[in-house]
Amino acid sequence: MRALIQRCTSAKVTVDGECVGEIDHGLVVFLGLGQQDNLDTAKNMIDKLLKYRCFNDEQGKMGWNVQQADGGILLVSQFTLYANTQKGLRPDFAPAMSPTAAKELYLQTVEYLQNQYDKTATGIFAADMQVELTNDGPVTFMLEI
Repeated sequence: MRALIQRCTSAKVTVDGECVGEIDHGLVVFLGLGQQDNLDTAKNMIDKLLKYRCFNDEQGKMGWNVQQADGGILLVSQFTLYANTQKGLRPDFAPAMSPTAAKELYLQTVEYLQNQYDKTATGIFAADMQVELTNDGPVTFMLEI
């Protein structure tokens, strides 16, 4: 499982001109699911994400996690994170989880995240989404489990 996280001052997801998820400051999380991922992998990723210290504390160092910073999380499915780009000029998505299995795991991941942290918004799985965000820093990390 891969999560590209970006610290933001604001973010929203729009589908067909309608806002379906929005946060003020916090984390935008682009979540990619690989063929070997399962609910245990997802829980480990969410637990790590919630504890990951990428917000400035009182000393101006990255000492706080999203909860300590009272930030939101905008979770967006993104299968392209599993693209194999090593050969050729076209991405190969074979390493990504199949759409049917990915949708089920994504929904389970969303449910687990919402049970752990209430300041959560999401996109819509497999929708054509427009994601707007103002990256704060910029601060961007790739988490892998």
